[in-house]
Amino acid sequence: MANIALEKKLNTLAYVVSVVVLLLVGLMRRVKIQTDIDFSFLPPVHASLNALTAVILVVAFIHIKNGRVEQHRKAIYAAMVTSALFLLSYVLYHFTTPETRFGGEGIIRYVYFFILITHIILAALTLPFILLTFNRAYTDQFDRHKKMARWVFPLWLYVAVTGPVCYLMLKPYY
Repeated sequence: MANIALEKKLNTLAYVVSVVVLLLVGLMRRVKIQTDIDFSFLPPVHASLNALTAVILVVAFIHIKNGRVEQHRKAIYAAMVTSALFLLSYVLYHFTTPETRFGGEGIIRYVYFFILITHIILAALTLPFILLTFNRAYTDQFDRHKKMARWVFPLWLYVAVTGPVCYLMLKPYY
């Protein structure tokens, strides 16, 4: 049975989390926290978490297409966890480590920045919708969840795939 009251509370939380994350991401390039800990090991961790999220999302998609709802649910929970771990790690890294600039030239530079810009924009735009889509399923509103998931899923997958692509393109400049 749909739990509309719980959905409203969870949606409020989703909006608050989204705003906080966007503020942190906006600040992390301007504010640097001095620490003796070297977090330069984190970029491959970020890429791995994003890649793992992409694989899990595909697995979740396959499960739901084959009617395996419980396996789908577990996979989505795992994707939410890997995405949250990525986000925490990413923000920590960027608050403590100077920015690495892409050094490629020619057409590869345009390709890199196209992928990076679309990745950043879609990551920012999809975060609240990922949470809202999750909330709809969590509160047993499966028809509404399915309608939203049809367009949120490919965007989330694009963000999860392009993160590691950006890392691999930037890796020579770390």
